Amino acid sequence: MYILRIEHPVPNYDVWKRAFDSDPIGRKRSGVRRYRIMRAADDSNYVMIDLEFESASEAEAAHAALRGLWDRVEVMHSPQARIVEVVESKDY
Repeated sequence: MYILRIEHPVPNYDVWKRAFDSDPIGRKRSGVRRYRIMRAADDSNYVMIDLEFESASEAEAAHAALRGLWDRVEVMHSPQARIVEVVESKDY
């Protein structure tokens, strides 16, 4: 599994969440299997998003689509993203 981890501050979480929910890149169509949204415990306007994919190429394509989107929107500041591979996971 591959995860595209995105982090960035937002000026207003509710405005950002509406934009996220509108799904401008078509997450399911892009190969996203699951997503998780997290907020920093000490800053509710700092978000982290994990988008899970089956393949690295799907994650890379979604990352490219997001970079194009980020150039056109102003609901977040200075997004950072990295593709990571899950090599081990265990539930307790």
